[in-house]
Amino acid sequence: MKLEKDFYLHEDVVQVAKDLLGKHLCTKIDGKLTSGIITETEAYAGEIDKASHAFGNRRTNRTEIMFADGGVSYVYLCYGIHHLFNVVTNFRDTPHAVLIRAIKPADGLETILERRNMSGKGKAIDILQKDKKNKIAGGPGTVSQALGIKTKHTGLDLTGKVIWIEDRGLKIHKKDIIAGPRVGVDYAGDHAQWPYRFIINI
Repeated sequence: MKLEKDFYLHEDVVQVAKDLLGKHLCTKIDGKLTSGIITETEAYAGEIDKASHAFGNRRTNRTEIMFADGGVSYVYLCYGIHHLFNVVTNFRDTPHAVLIRAIKPADGLETILERRNMSGKGKAIDILQKDKKNKIAGGPGTVSQALGIKTKHTGLDLTGKVIWIEDRGLKIHKKDIIAGPRVGVDYAGDHAQWPYRFIINI
């Protein structure tokens, strides 16, 4: 079942980051359906969060989409190479977002492997089963590459037909969620240690 707008309008970005675990991030790009189970997220709390692009309510051409009502995509380029996909949450003018850091591929595995330049190395299902180190889509850059997401997809309605998130009934228990500090945000000082990164192992 596709998540509806109300899911994204929750005021607690940390809770949304946890609730996204186990959901399926889906895309239909260039006519190809792909998806993956969300296994790692990071919460960014906007104005009060030194790690957020919108800290201090900083509004730029890039971050303006973060100030929209929740339920749209925020995709930005990192190091000029990696397209990073974020879910905008909360209500208008509260720039909260959740970075999707990792997925376990589900639908369209052949397409995912082609996009990741991993096809031709064995049967798709065998590659998935042997992917113990989560090389297929175990980082935010590879998530977007696997699902065909690019910066041109920023601002998309996540209840639409290009990028959306589904609840397929996978239950995640609180005890199975690993929390820790976010990655690559040392510039945020003490905020870098906030336990806003969430992981499940499935």
